Amino acid sequence: MMSPACLSALLDLDLARAGDEVGLLLPAFFLDEGWLWRIRRDQMASDRGTVGWLVHAVTAEDDLVVGHAGFHGPPNGEGLVEVAYTIVPEQRGRGYAAAALRALLTRASGKEDVRTVRATVSPDNEASLHIVAAEGFTHVGEQWDDEDGLELVFERQV
Repeated sequence: MMSPACLSALLDLDLARAGDEVGLLLPAFFLDEGWLWRIRRDQMASDRGTVGWLVHAVTAEDDLVVGHAGFHGPPNGEGLVEVAYTIVPEQRGRGYAAAALRALLTRASGKEDVRTVRATVSPDNEASLHIVAAEGFTHVGEQWDDEDGLELVFERQV
């Protein structure tokens, strides 16, 4: 799990300190994700119940950090959680995003208060569109995101 202290270090552009907080060598790419770290750190500060849900480092062999993944928050009143995952650009195309999504689905299915998992994907992101289809997600609509623009909405029951 990437703790509030880790996220604060990333916001301070201190990659070494952030890595020390999680016990991993973090990629420089994480320094470009400040907008996300700020959102997640603020969520954790306002609601300690979100901490375990929000963001985790995605690791490959030998603890190589290849991305990050988590949920937008804990389940809502209807039992819905939304997944999020990003793979470091030079590590893409190796199956890490699919593995991260499967890990998130496993986590969600282990929680009795989760009934539905949502994924939102840009219509231009062919790799993620393929991944959510392969994991049994169904297209249920569209939405506009101020950060990401048009997103296709997919859901899957757990």
